[in-house]
Amino acid sequence: MCGRYTSTRGPQDLKQLFQVTDWNPAETLAPSWNVAPTDEVYAVLERTARGDGDEVRRQLRALRWGLVPSWAKDPKVGARMINARVETVHEKPAYRRAFAKRRCLLPADGFYEWEPVKDEATGKTRKQPYFIHPADGQVMAMAGLYECWRNPDVTGDDDPDAWLVTCTIITTEATDAAGRVHPRMPLALTPDHYDTWLDPHHHDTGELRALLIQPADGQLNAQPVSMAVNSVRNNGAHLLDAVT
Repeated sequence: MCGRYTSTRGPQDLKQLFQVTDWNPAETLAPSWNVAPTDEVYAVLERTARGDGDEVRRQLRALRWGLVPSWAKDPKVGARMINARVETVHEKPAYRRAFAKRRCLLPADGFYEWEPVKDEATGKTRKQPYFIHPADGQVMAMAGLYECWRNPDVTGDDDPDAWLVTCTIITTEATDAAGRVHPRMPLALTPDHYDTWLDPHHHDTGELRALLIQPADGQLNAQPVSMAVNSVRNNGAHLLDAVT
């Protein structure tokens, strides 16, 4: 799975990297070295602009991590839906509509996973966190889905509180450095596949799944980091400092 990641690039960088046309400065997020479920995260997606016919615009949005299906009775379900397995994402009721129509990219510098390690001194097992990231330092465009949930307690559709937009990360079996730490890892896309993945009019399941690859083509580094990352209250660049 992918349960924590880092996202420190600002909107100006992301707009250029992903050729974004629409962005609302009110949705600016602070850099985070410890992104956790239910946090607001940057997502790149494409939507048809209101009043512009069929024109599709590429947006940079702040969405809540943890997908809430449109039919959910309680948005709290999103806390359990932070990842979608690539093997079944096109079939599961919670994800299949989003996979067909509402795909996004979730920019990241890297992600965290935990490896069980036996403490020789005490004999107890603890979980050692690792920061896993592209060896070349490039951004990871993690494949994601997003969904819109209508709050039944809010009357007007134009009320900002009427809609909750959430997202999930698509994962696969881990390989390379990530596979030595944890059996699952997020999937990613290369820049030449951004347009097809984001196009809301592209519905071919087979073609879409074929676009998903290992982050950085499997060229990942995994470095052990401080257990301070275990607490969502901790944040800052020091979380990436390597430990022995």
